[in-house]
Amino acid sequence: MPDNQGTALSSGEVVRNDDRPYDSKLYRNYVLLLLTITYAFNFIDRQIMVILQESIKQDLGLSDSQLGLLTGIAFAAFYVIMGIPVARLADRWVRRSIMSIATGTWSLMTVLCGMAQNFPQLLLARIGVGVGESGCSPPAHSIISDIYPPEKRATALSIYSVGLNIGILFGFLLGGWINEYYGWRMAFIIVGVPGILIALLLQFTIREPVRGATDAIKSSGEMPSFMASMKMMMGKKAFRHVAIGASCFTLIGYGGAIWFAPYMLRNFEIQTGELGTWLALGSGILGGLGTLVGGYLADKKGRQDRRWYTWVPTAAVVITLPFLYFTYTLDSMYLVLSLFMVPATMATVFMGPSIAMVQGMVEARMRALASAVLFFTTNIIGLGLGPFLIGIGSDMLSDDFGTRSVGYSVLIVSFVAAAVGIWQFTSASRHINEDMQASHTS
Repeated sequence: MPDNQGTALSSGEVVRNDDRPYDSKLYRNYVLLLLTITYAFNFIDRQIMVILQESIKQDLGLSDSQLGLLTGIAFAAFYVIMGIPVARLADRWVRRSIMSIATGTWSLMTVLCGMAQNFPQLLLARIGVGVGESGCSPPAHSIISDIYPPEKRATALSIYSVGLNIGILFGFLLGGWINEYYGWRMAFIIVGVPGILIALLLQFTIREPVRGATDAIKSSGEMPSFMASMKMMMGKKAFRHVAIGASCFTLIGYGGAIWFAPYMLRNFEIQTGELGTWLALGSGILGGLGTLVGGYLADKKGRQDRRWYTWVPTAAVVITLPFLYFTYTLDSMYLVLSLFMVPATMATVFMGPSIAMVQGMVEARMRALASAVLFFTTNIIGLGLGPFLIGIGSDMLSDDFGTRSVGYSVLIVSFVAAAVGIWQFTSASRHINEDMQASHTS
């Protein structure tokens, strides 16, 4: 089918008549900004559930296990099931069109969350959000990797990843205050509607870049088969270790982000508006700073030794653990809120380096699929099983520890995940130089 950038082949590849827009630093940065804003709305619509879940629990009479399903595996399962076929499509079709359709879908489903009258309806709407959001990051990662060279890629991908923190910031801030004054239903509706405008901007203002344009070897135009692509990725030891390690680090971040709000509301005298403001500061602003610094340090140090792409995330997790422990064991509300700022800052340091490593280990026509595979593992383990396991653990510990049970459950799951994640990133460091070099010389 024709596309306004040029001629589309039967394979779906767009042959550009004019690639000059990406010669402009201003236009390139505009595209990065719009993709980052899209990712921010992705996370506003995803994470607003966190600050609203206590109100939803009381209104609909839900258990912690049901909340864990809504915030975790019910969303993540469909997110990752759709992620790989959507990414496969993104490696052959127009990526910004995929993102536009996906953005409109998840925005509509977020509005429907606010209209749900019972658990099954809310569950179905959350599944719809997950299906839509599967079409965001894999094509975005592929586009960014085609418009920024390898030595700037982790920084650019970290800037994009800050959309996560921006989304969390506004999700907590808007969700907390809107819920306090207008209720949880109105919060879903207000944050869902603007996504339609974002979908239109994606469709009509972004031009499709040439695949592999910033790499030494351009795309041949031949798309490897799915099995060939998977065999190539799984054949790289560093890829496997990074995928598993990033999944464990994601679990720590999501576990803290999703269950910290219920923990505070159950154990301290604090309203959702004030709590949302604190969480916006921590997971939003400071978490964004951690994301940017992680990508910047990995790019800066990684020019000499690519093992820094694994060492930077590992150091961040080691710093996090003692602060996480005291966050869930002390009794002073403002001390707990202050201590939580450190885990919130460090939780996303791994993102930019991890995505850059994965993008750097594959061919241009595998990049969306590579991101989808990475997100498959991180979301199944980190976003899917993590919150659900914490919810089950909280229910099991509630007879002995009462309202503190969720805090102890977070600690148990997070410390186990940290141990496995550190092991995996340490193992990846032994192969990362070889595996990333091979992708640029093959």
